[in-house]
Amino acid sequence: MEDTLRVLLVGNGGREHAIAWKLLQSPLIEHIFVVPGNGGTATLQKVTNVSSIKQEDFSALARFAKDNDVNFLVPGPEAPLVAGIVDYFKREDERIRAFGPTEAASRMEGSKTFSKDFMRKHSIPTAAYANFSSYDEATKYIETITHDVVIKASGLAAGKGVIIPQSTDEAHAALKEIMLDKEFGAAGDEVVIEEFLKGDELSILSFSDGTTIRSLPPAQDHKRIRDGDEGPNTGGMGTYAPTRIAPPDVVDRIHRDILQPTIDGMKADGFSFTGVLFTGLMMTESGPKVLEYNVRFGDPETQSLLSLLDSDLAEIMVACTKGKLSEVEVKISGKSAATVVVAAGGYPGSYAKGTAITLDPVPQDVVIFHAGTSFTENTLKTSGGRVIASTATAATLEDAVLKAYRGVDCIHFDGMQYRTDIAGRALKSKAGTKV
Repeated sequence: MEDTLRVLLVGNGGREHAIAWKLLQSPLIEHIFVVPGNGGTATLQKVTNVSSIKQEDFSALARFAKDNDVNFLVPGPEAPLVAGIVDYFKREDERIRAFGPTEAASRMEGSKTFSKDFMRKHSIPTAAYANFSSYDEATKYIETITHDVVIKASGLAAGKGVIIPQSTDEAHAALKEIMLDKEFGAAGDEVVIEEFLKGDELSILSFSDGTTIRSLPPAQDHKRIRDGDEGPNTGGMGTYAPTRIAPPDVVDRIHRDILQPTIDGMKADGFSFTGVLFTGLMMTESGPKVLEYNVRFGDPETQSLLSLLDSDLAEIMVACTKGKLSEVEVKISGKSAATVVVAAGGYPGSYAKGTAITLDPVPQDVVIFHAGTSFTENTLKTSGGRVIASTATAATLEDAVLKAYRGVDCIHFDGMQYRTDIAGRALKSKAGTKV
């Protein structure tokens, strides 16, 4: 293993702040450069924000890496992965190891039509579906079905290209919005129309070296902007882990029937997966089924899950890039974690930027992770929709949630909004869900 790592971390969200925070706990880390980073990464020791380079400018990133003796690449968001950043760096500089999937493997997130066909081919449990690149064909299909559906733009739509129509008329309107009006741009050139699954959602994030997988505890995200899962979808308003809807025997079943067959299927199809595979699942009456794959750490799941990781993240990442994940222990604390996201007023619609933020000292076992923040004239200000988050760990989920909200009380800016019911359903029903 390398003596020390000089890391290039691409991204500017809460996920990247959490990754940098966790990597810095490793003795392997010499320095981390974050492109472009945020107000949180700017405050970390041994971290430099590089805002002069754009995430999508691979040649500038590669030049910067060479000039600064970078030997390890960690792309945070999906867009650079789907655009082939790992392949680009492999071609440009063989010295640099990359923790992330190739462009071919990133199609599992970059194209929902591709991933659905992959699941069908490898008998991975998922909702019944049909893919369409023709608007006329898609509208005809809607007239032939009676079950409830979900309509998804096939390409990357920043977590927002999913519509759940309540009627046939709404389904037609959704198809027009995605395929003709191009509400999500080129992401809507193809659509997936799939059966609407009922149940509880959960996410499992798994490290992989292409053969071996090691998963973090199952987490549950809260996508809607308002309490009670009301209002429009967002990038995620909070998470907690581990969820009570997936006891150990169910997690074992998910590993056996879904996660390992997915990694094995990708290897068999010629695009082995290195990095973190995020599997979104629905716990249905007939068992767990895959809703979607993401090819990177989730946001805000990462904030909760890395708080529960007792092992050295840098060591795990290096082992994945060397095909040696089986030789590294992935230890999880026995605690619970909760993350509450604080968003700008108006999000996920239009919102103000440049609002001053003040932060009070936080209680023990609480960490504030920045997302849409930046330092302007030495003042911390808002710069995005999901601004900042409070993450807490505790012996019980109840205490973790309580502490996370105490952390929220330490955050102050005009117009801030957040959900008050993160993990609420889990706390109401401790018995869990029978699957």
